Amino acid sequence: MGRLYIVSTPIGNLEDITIRGLRVLKEVSIIAAEDTRHSRILLTHYAVMTPLTSYHEHNEKEKAPELIEMLKSGRDIALVSDAGTPGISDPGYRLIRAAVEAGIRVVPIPGACAAVAALSVAGAPIDEFTFRGFVPSAEAQRRSFILEMKAAQRTFVIYDSPRRVARTVSELFDLLGDVDIMVCRELTKLHEEIIRGKAKEVASQLSQRTLKGEIVIVVRTGQLKDVTLTIDAEIERLLKAGLSVKEIARSAAHEFGIPGGEAYREVLRIKERLGI
Repeated sequence: MGRLYIVSTPIGNLEDITIRGLRVLKEVSIIAAEDTRHSRILLTHYAVMTPLTSYHEHNEKEKAPELIEMLKSGRDIALVSDAGTPGISDPGYRLIRAAVEAGIRVVPIPGACAAVAALSVAGAPIDEFTFRGFVPSAEAQRRSFILEMKAAQRTFVIYDSPRRVARTVSELFDLLGDVDIMVCRELTKLHEEIIRGKAKEVASQLSQRTLKGEIVIVVRTGQLKDVTLTIDAEIERLLKAGLSVKEIARSAAHEFGIPGGEAYREVLRIKERLGI
């Protein structure tokens, strides 16, 4: 049987490819690429002549069995995404899972990853962190996504669209409080930019700008825990931020360690008092 190589490619700067990665790309029978036109730029730069085939989120269900048959016939394949490590918010899961189930050796070729690059310069504790992928675009899903981070004292890494990042950071402030945030734009590229600060400050900066490029956000939750904070004050803050009763009750139950029913009744009581 052949081997499936999971090859990390640069997230911007073409120099961020390992010597081993280049060797593998030259030696395999075929390269399965998320976007063959995009990957061709890297391959041309390093004179890699290996044939390319398309493998992306819209064809992976149909394409994975075809690639598995190639591997079974003894051909080695390299899987690459547009940037970074395949499978990290990029296609790859189906092919890797199918290869494992077929007894095919899957070989990691480590390298660039936007999430790890951002964490390395965050200056936040990373003995324990959570990668959460892309922030949902739908409002209700996005709020739930953020609220799930509220109860943990941990460093979170999320990806976002440059069109939505200002709104996301503003909502992080509304729902999590004035936590520490770092927004990275275009990591390793010519216009690389890192914006650090408290959520309110960063939200204010971003509200006056239109960003372009790939966005990574690092959020440190939990550092604002205050034993003097009352459940009433927190519920009132979240009601004024526009959250639903159900969302606030779930958040309050987690944060203050009370039964969900009790939290729900407390939210209704304060909502009625405020006339919201």
